[in-house]
Amino acid sequence: MAFRLREFKKADFDTLWRIDQECFDAQMAYSRPEMAFYMRRAKAFTIVAEDVDAGSNGDPEAGRAAGIIGFIVAEARQPAGHIITIDVVAEARRLGVGAALLLAAEARLRQSGSVAVSLETAVNNAPAIRFYKKMGYFVGKTIRGYYSNQLDALVMEKDLGPAPGS
Repeated sequence: MAFRLREFKKADFDTLWRIDQECFDAQMAYSRPEMAFYMRRAKAFTIVAEDVDAGSNGDPEAGRAAGIIGFIVAEARQPAGHIITIDVVAEARRLGVGAALLLAAEARLRQSGSVAVSLETAVNNAPAIRFYKKMGYFVGKTIRGYYSNQLDALVMEKDLGPAPGS
C-alpha cells in the first residue's frame, strides 16, 4: 500500500474520529468533544496518512472514502512533547504507516524544541508496546487506573536529542 503524509484539514475530523472508534474500545476511544479538544490545543498538531490508491479501493461505508488510513495527534511542549494518539486502520497496520506517522511527529516535535517525547498506552496492549519499543521508546512509569475502565497505562518515553541549534 502506497501512502503519503499530509497536514490535517478540518474536513477530515469525522473520518479521524471514526478511525479512533475502530482502533480503541468504547472505554478508551475519544468522544468527539475530547478529540476536538486535544486537536485544538495551542501547540497540538495532527498529521494524516492517506492511501494514494484510495480512488480505486476507498471504503465509504467505513468512512474512509477520502483514503485516510491513519493519523497522529501530538503536542509540542518543552522540554518534552507528547503523543496524544496514533491510530492506523487494521488493514494498513504492519505496512510502515504507524512508523512514518510517529517519525514525522517526532521530527516536528524536535523542530519545536522538544528534546524528549512521551505517550501513554494500555498495559495490556502488547502490539503497541512492542511497536513503541521497536521505535526506541522505553517504559518510564505506570499510571494506575489511567483509563475510564480503570485499566493502568504505561508512560513510554523517548529521547529526541538536543534541540535544533544547540
